[in-house]
Amino acid sequence: MWQALRQELFPRGLEIVTVALDTGGSDAARAWIEKANPEHPALIDQAHRLDELFGVVNVPSGIWIDEAGMIVRPPETAYPRRPAFLDREIPADASPRTRDAMLETKKLQIDADAYIAALRDWVARGALSRYALAPADVIARSRPRSLDEATAAAHFELGQHLHRGGFGERAIEHFRAAADLQPDNWTYKRQAWNLLPKGASSLDVYGTDWLTDLRKIGAENYYSAVKF
Repeated sequence: MWQALRQELFPRGLEIVTVALDTGGSDAARAWIEKANPEHPALIDQAHRLDELFGVVNVPSGIWIDEAGMIVRPPETAYPRRPAFLDREIPADASPRTRDAMLETKKLQIDADAYIAALRDWVARGALSRYALAPADVIARSRPRSLDEATAAAHFELGQHLHRGGFGERAIEHFRAAADLQPDNWTYKRQAWNLLPKGASSLDVYGTDWLTDLRKIGAENYYSAVKF
C-alpha cells in the first residue's frame, strides 16, 4: 500500500521511508520487506531507536519531516488506505478466540481517507498546508516522558539487551516491567510477545495477550484519533 502511494507522490517531492521495529533484526523483517519489494528505503530498527526518539507507541505510525529536516507532524496513526481487515469475513471454521479477535479488530477506529487526503495536501502545498504544524504545535503534541515512561524505556532496552545476549528468561521480567509502567505502549508489548520461544503463549508467560489488553481499553482507544 505504501509502495502505491509512493509511486503517486514521489514525482511531486515526497519520499516514503518505512522502518521495521524489530529486535529480531533482518532475520525477522527481511522476508516481509522482500515480499513487498519496495522502491522506497525500507529500514530495520533492531534497537527500537526510532520509537525511543520519536515516541512511537503503536504501529503503523507516520511522522512527517519536511525538506529542512523539521518534523511537521509527530507520530500518529498512519494507514495508506482502508485496511482489509476491517471488512474481512470471519471464516466459519474460526476458533472462538480467533473469531473474538477479528470482531474486536473490526471496531478499531481508522480514518485512512482523511489521513491520506491531508498527506496529499501537504505534498501539494508544503508549508502552506494547514496540516503542516508549526514547531510550537509539534512540541505541544510531543509530550515529555514521565518518570514511569522513562523507567519503562530503560526496562525495555535492558530486556532487549538480555534477549540478544541469550538470556531470554531474564529478559521477560524487564519486558513485563516496561508494559506495566507504560501500558499504552503497544510497541513494548508486541515486541515482547514476538520474542517468546516457539510454542510459548503470551497468556502463559505474561498473563495477557493482544485481545485481552484490547478488551481492557476498548478497541476504540487502541489508536489515538488523528487531530487535523
